[in-house]
Amino acid sequence: MKKHLEKFYALFSNDIGIDLGTANTLVYVKGRGIVLNEPSVVAINQKTGRVVAIGNQAKQMLGRTPGHIVAVRPLVDGVISDFEVTEEMVTYLLNTAQKDNKKFFGPRVVVGVPSGITSVEIRAVRDATKNAGAREVHIIEEPVSAAIGIKLPVMDPVGSMIIDIGGGTTDIAVISLGGVVRSKNVRIAGDKLNTDIISYIRSEFKILIGEKTAESVKIAIGSVIPGSVPMEAVIKGRDLVTGLPREVVITDADIREAISQSVDTLVEAVKEVLETTPPEILSDVMHRGVYLVGGGALIKGFPELLNEYIKIPVYVAEDPLTAVARGTGIVLEDLQAFAEVLIVNEDDIPSAK
Repeated sequence: MKKHLEKFYALFSNDIGIDLGTANTLVYVKGRGIVLNEPSVVAINQKTGRVVAIGNQAKQMLGRTPGHIVAVRPLVDGVISDFEVTEEMVTYLLNTAQKDNKKFFGPRVVVGVPSGITSVEIRAVRDATKNAGAREVHIIEEPVSAAIGIKLPVMDPVGSMIIDIGGGTTDIAVISLGGVVRSKNVRIAGDKLNTDIISYIRSEFKILIGEKTAESVKIAIGSVIPGSVPMEAVIKGRDLVTGLPREVVITDADIREAISQSVDTLVEAVKEVLETTPPEILSDVMHRGVYLVGGGALIKGFPELLNEYIKIPVYVAEDPLTAVARGTGIVLEDLQAFAEVLIVNEDDIPSAK
């Protein structure tokens, strides 16, 4: 009976995977691939309480809004900080993803969340997605989903190590037999590096810059080891002494110095996970290497620095930004086969009575 119902639902509903990130949210639709990649930003009119814009439109408003319009990020460090706004954002994403192919029943959704989040935070994600119109919600840890997305053998008795450097958090996980053997979630990722750059430029150059400027300069000339050719960029900001606009030239060496402490903490966290990994699995990791995914995987020189420190080969996955979303898509293709990797819904656990 259940199989017949599933076939019936498959005809009249969509299967959707969501990588719910602090910086960006990606949406995968079964049969179509990744259809949306939008910033996790919502603009709200405080006078009316209504949502003005979501995603790319809202991000363009960051730091440029009048007093009554506020551009907010409803996810902080990968978890929901504002339930109602997250619900609005997920509703918008589900509706946009299905606008050309809306079906009778609500979609079946797989959502990626950071490893180690609490049951309360998991319930918040589940409830927000259900309230946004999902018929069925499954939760998966992002490093596991990313490992599936880059075709690592997560269901086999072989150890695989993956580091997902996102916007709000970095997930370091060792996976074997469909489960996380060791993991660590550190709140040092893209957003923290942006804050480091803002603080450094403020103290060294006495100029105040915005988050968008910090991110663009990080992408343009950011690196963790010196390159063969020095790089530089012009940045514009407000002079803290005169209060007037000023521009300065900064180099890749400045960015390295700005983010060095955070990068060191990140490398130490990887070392900590390796130190507690069982020896059999550690030998698998030494043989197979460590895989980097997420936006932070694109920081110039980070794989080489990590390789030098842990003495294990480090690889950047192909298309690291979409690994988690691709993983949710593979899980949707065969939910039964990947049932072990999903976070169990507390409501589905039989009572001990």
